[in-house]
Amino acid sequence: MNESIRYAWYGVVVAFLVLIGAASYVQVIAADDLRSHEANSRELYKQFGGPRGPILVGGEPIAESVPSDSSSFDYQRVYHDPELYSGLTGFYSLAYGQTGLEQRLNGWLSGTADDLFIERIRQTLTGAENPGASVELTIDPDAQQAAYDALPEGMVASVVVSEPDTGRILAMASRPNYDTNLLAVHSTSQASENMDQIVESGVSPYENRPTADRTEPGSTFKLIDAIAMLESGEYSPEGSISFPDVLELPQSGTPIRNFEGGICDGRGSADLTWIFAQSCNTPFGQAAMDLGQDALLDVAERFGFNDSSITIPLSVAPSNFPEEEMTQANLAQSSLGQFDVQATALQMNMVAAGIANNGTVMLPQLVDTVRGPDLNVLEEPQPEVYSEAITPEIAEQMTGMMKEVVQSGTAMPARSSIPIAAKTGTGQTGTEGKVNSWITGFAPADDPQVAVTLVYRNTDYSVGSQLTATNLKKIVEAVVEQ
Repeated sequence: MNESIRYAWYGVVVAFLVLIGAASYVQVIAADDLRSHEANSRELYKQFGGPRGPILVGGEPIAESVPSDSSSFDYQRVYHDPELYSGLTGFYSLAYGQTGLEQRLNGWLSGTADDLFIERIRQTLTGAENPGASVELTIDPDAQQAAYDALPEGMVASVVVSEPDTGRILAMASRPNYDTNLLAVHSTSQASENMDQIVESGVSPYENRPTADRTEPGSTFKLIDAIAMLESGEYSPEGSISFPDVLELPQSGTPIRNFEGGICDGRGSADLTWIFAQSCNTPFGQAAMDLGQDALLDVAERFGFNDSSITIPLSVAPSNFPEEEMTQANLAQSSLGQFDVQATALQMNMVAAGIANNGTVMLPQLVDTVRGPDLNVLEEPQPEVYSEAITPEIAEQMTGMMKEVVQSGTAMPARSSIPIAAKTGTGQTGTEGKVNSWITGFAPADDPQVAVTLVYRNTDYSVGSQLTATNLKKIVEAVVEQ
């Protein structure tokens, strides 16, 4: 080969490599930016009408792409049992984009995640479609159904069920809900009309209530108080505590009272276990002022309060315990889960689960496995410790007191052949006769398999306090292996 031919050959090779490099850059590296560019309407339509990986529960799809009979799109996103799962899946909509897991897991589902790089090259070379990865959730379908059934129709409510020793979320549901298929339609005008109807029905399709809805946790926050009291060394489950019927607060005209006409009034003194079981207010308000704000704040933050970094992978609204210095009066109110204390259902589930798990709080998980188109496992999250919140000794003491809440206290409707440990709560709403009713707990109390949290918004006191305990029992009996 003479020199001129050799140089020509080198030129051909270099040109070929440049073309391969450019094609790889366009098809793989820059693909995400090009696809999402606002001017690329053709790609936008292709993306929404193309295949997309399924979201699975118990091996069955709750969201999947199926062939479409549309002349414009080859595939249609379909949601199964949306009343059970709409808060988790969110929607994938040409008109409104993505929410929920459709958004948070988009890289896997669309096939654009880094771990699918080789798969994208293969598809580019073969011209095959990109079907995306499949994502199996930790949700147990039977637990999800039982949890959903515990939410009364017509009520604003949330429920979370988890495994204390792994953090795996077995059920997460809420009411009211909506049909995600209404927003997945290819007609943007129809989707817009459907969205108006959904919003007018009182549903927010952009949030998952158990992780986004923050409200006063009421007396479920006494779990935090009781831990701070035990950790101080000044209190014990059997130790006697004197307390008044009415606790006057410094520089405040609004005292703390026990439930009017309830069992706490006129008692004068009792041990901490009894006070906790009956959810007396005045001794916890006094203890908070004696221990100080930092003691409660420290315990609350060990369980996740004020942490904005938690994802499951759905984003989680941070629950709040005030960090700014409070007055003694406001601190006492905060100890009752009022004032500026706000919590999600997931947060109070983490508190119960941490106590159940000998004081170790696990990071909540919603994803079980991610599999590529060839069914190879791409990701399989392992249990991860969030914090060593309390000692096993304190956890054991708390479990004993929470069992008494069910056996002889405010959660007696939750009594079952399966030992249950729990704490009830009533958050004031500012509306006469309406409260937010809470319960959070775990079972079996001596060998926990599940932690369960229920929140009923704006319900009658007499209805909510009975119903949350009764329905926690139903969930436990449906889910726990007997």
